[in-house]
Amino acid sequence: MAWQKLKNFYDRNFGLFLVFLAQTCGSVMNTAAKLLATGYEVKFHALHIIFVRMLSTTILGTLYMWYHNVPDFPLGQRGIRWLLILRGTAGFIGIFGLYYSLSWLEISDATVITFIIPTMTAVVCFLWLREPFTSKEALAGLLALAGVLFVARPTWLFPKPSVDTDPSQAVDDLASSTLTFLADIPKAQAPTNHVSPSQRTLAIFIAIIGTLGASTAYAAIRVIGKRAHSLISVNYFAGIATIGSTLIILIHPDLHFVIPQDLGQWGLVAVIGLTGFLLQFLLTEGLQREKAGRATNLLYLQLVFTLIIERVIWGTTPPVESLIGAALIISASIWVSLQKNEKVPEKSKAGVDEESRLLDGEEE
Repeated sequence: MAWQKLKNFYDRNFGLFLVFLAQTCGSVMNTAAKLLATGYEVKFHALHIIFVRMLSTTILGTLYMWYHNVPDFPLGQRGIRWLLILRGTAGFIGIFGLYYSLSWLEISDATVITFIIPTMTAVVCFLWLREPFTSKEALAGLLALAGVLFVARPTWLFPKPSVDTDPSQAVDDLASSTLTFLADIPKAQAPTNHVSPSQRTLAIFIAIIGTLGASTAYAAIRVIGKRAHSLISVNYFAGIATIGSTLIILIHPDLHFVIPQDLGQWGLVAVIGLTGFLLQFLLTEGLQREKAGRATNLLYLQLVFTLIIERVIWGTTPPVESLIGAALIISASIWVSLQKNEKVPEKSKAGVDEESRLLDGEEE
């Protein structure tokens, strides 16, 4: 009897356990990315990290689909390839926004901004797919925007009286940061302690552009539906991100490929490659076994993980403004997810990947 109860508990919660492992992998991956970007003399740019992670995902995903004879491997059905390309390109923009913001923001702030994806997706689906956009979703969007302002802490809203700076210099800093953001990398071990308001504002802006890209990718996944295997969709994302990051690194005059300088950096590179693939795989498997509501709520554990990691590794605690912003954004995200669940209680599942992990748990 006890064994049967244990087995029933295992069967009921195995999907949740896989989602928990996926979020653990996501937190470890983001921590490794931040350490590579800020923790060494030879620093990795966001594009270097994307190249490492997505090349690994492309290779492992291709080998997996080849071994298991996935239908329509490798390019998918001819009629939906343009959607797969759109999905991959938008996903690349989304992942760049995340990794660039990690170079300048606390991990918790960069993570919580991704939680506006459900609200952003509702807007994208309204504009592109003509799906209903309710007044409640619009109100949730305003709530999320207020949360972003608390996280961003712009000087016009949260002035810092102790800082004695020339306003014209601040404008120059913002212009310089905007013109060179592709090549910008922090200059200190704990960059968030030395980031200017203009640099922080730019990082927040790039992060929001990233959420728009992620939302567009998710909308494309909705249109693709079950016409493509989820790993084909993931491979388009990883392949386009690999090619895109490579081309920008080769073309941009201030960027070049870097080689890890010691075992520590090699280890972080390996961790990013492995945990990035495991994140995709475990999340897909977990959401296929679990109800959307339970799984989606568990996804917010990543914020808890990042707060613990920040305290243990960097010895920092987010300010009250960031915690208020996180509460507002998460509340808006849960509200939008509940609205989606009310409108569409049960439907065919589409592919799941990192960009759609914070939505309503739809999968293939």
